[in-house]
Amino acid sequence: MEISKEAAVKAVGAPEPEELALINALARRELEAGEVYTFTLRLCDNDIDRDFERFDDATLDQLAPMFVGVSGVFDHQWSARGQTARIYRTEVVDGDGSLTADGRPCRYLKGWAYMMRTQENAALIAEIDGGIKREVSVGCAVEQVVCSICGQELDACLHEKGEEYGGQLCCGVLTGASDVYEWSFVAVPAQRKAGVIKSAGRRLEDEARLGRKYLKALRAEVVRLAAITEPQAGHALLEKVSAKLDEEELLGLIKLYREKAGALTAPRVQLSYGEDSLPREIADGAFLI
Repeated sequence: MEISKEAAVKAVGAPEPEELALINALARRELEAGEVYTFTLRLCDNDIDRDFERFDDATLDQLAPMFVGVSGVFDHQWSARGQTARIYRTEVVDGDGSLTADGRPCRYLKGWAYMMRTQENAALIAEIDGGIKREVSVGCAVEQVVCSICGQELDACLHEKGEEYGGQLCCGVLTGASDVYEWSFVAVPAQRKAGVIKSAGRRLEDEARLGRKYLKALRAEVVRLAAITEPQAGHALLEKVSAKLDEEELLGLIKLYREKAGALTAPRVQLSYGEDSLPREIADGAFLI
């Protein structure tokens, strides 16, 4: 199962004629083989990463053509000064029989990149040849993240990434590639064999993520309280209903269910004088064996 040797960057050197033709399709002038340096890199795969997220196979296939022509930078700093290389070819590679952490056949997106042999790039080329610059990470966007357990939007369901449910690890499945930004040399990538960040970390996205987490917590509380006050309702049904409610509706139900739960769990005295309205089987329940 050793497939991490090509985990990120592998030196190639001068391109073959067919490779040079692909490079020249991106260049503004005809380049010669001696002017460019090429290397391959493992961009991302379908295994579960350190963030408990993974790409699905269809998304890997969608990303492959989108990365052609995309430039590389350092530490995801979007600056023209930091542009070091450009991808000229990609391919989705099926694994060699190895499996992902959750038992699926491993697949990964491989890229071929080139850079100019200049005095400024000499040190970077030496670091790639020496195995110093190895880890990479990609910046891209996906349409949605779904739960690997129930298939719903991860922020709308009650499952938590990294937790196990019935022996199955919950993770976010990244589906629907919508955009690619860059690939970057990094120190510690999110993916163990390659590295990936799923989208640009922007303030609005962070705020939206916090809002979804808040709603998720409210829905979980509604389901918990409803299970106490209405035990006849199935857990799956409660989750499905709560997923369709907004903040105001959720808060209203939480208040209602808390009051009902409090009444049900309040301690009763054995002698309840003056409660003639109670049915006999309830009124005498404390004395029945």
